Amino acid sequence: MTDVDVLSSRMKSRLHLQTKTIGADRIKKAKDNNEDIAVLSMFLPNASAVEENRSFYCSLGDYCRLGDPRATKAGTKKMEYKTRQWHENCFCCCVCKMAIGTKSFIPREQEIYCAGCYEEKFATRCIKCNNVITSGGVTYKNEPWHRECFTCTHCNITLAGQRFTSRDEKPYCAECFGELFAKRCTSCVKPITGIGGTRFISFEDRHWHHDCFVCASCKASLVGRGFITDGPDILCPDCAKQKLM
Repeated sequence: MTDVDVLSSRMKSRLHLQTKTIGADRIKKAKDNNEDIAVLSMFLPNASAVEENRSFYCSLGDYCRLGDPRATKAGTKKMEYKTRQWHENCFCCCVCKMAIGTKSFIPREQEIYCAGCYEEKFATRCIKCNNVITSGGVTYKNEPWHRECFTCTHCNITLAGQRFTSRDEKPYCAECFGELFAKRCTSCVKPITGIGGTRFISFEDRHWHHDCFVCASCKASLVGRGFITDGPDILCPDCAKQKLM
């Protein structure tokens, strides 16, 4: 029997942040506390804003969409996240280049991603269908699967939460594995899978389930006892003597 891990217990939750338009006092508090929010505000023309505007530098630098990373035209908006600043239209996804605006975004290693591009680039994908696993996945041999995609190689029954085994790195349900690959009991001809700790006896090129290894005459169990072969049959010593008499 092989086990799978519940992928959802191992997946880290993604951080989706949103921009917020807030007042000057709240902006100052966010900066002082280094809060994990993005702040949308406006360049102001009054004297109190001159010094702050002078220190502005768009984080896109030479790629600033306004052409000048120091531009602080009154009435235009800026975005601030942690210690970095952008013009509103420069605060964009590093992949699709679309402005974030007030939509959700995800910061990663100094880059900003829209939710869609982040999912496309970093989300865990099912090894079978290649679609994103949002919840309820499983891992098998360190590879992620949707629960509904993790199926028996032969019959396609879902294996998540079920007993299964593998052959050539491919998963099989117990029934299919037995029918396709297992040895068969000389007595009942059913597969001997070994799944779940099934015990069996082997002698020369023949095999029996533990419960099928009995005397062909009296049906007494021969497990742990001596026996005599009589063509295709096995006999206990007493029945073998009776047959020779």
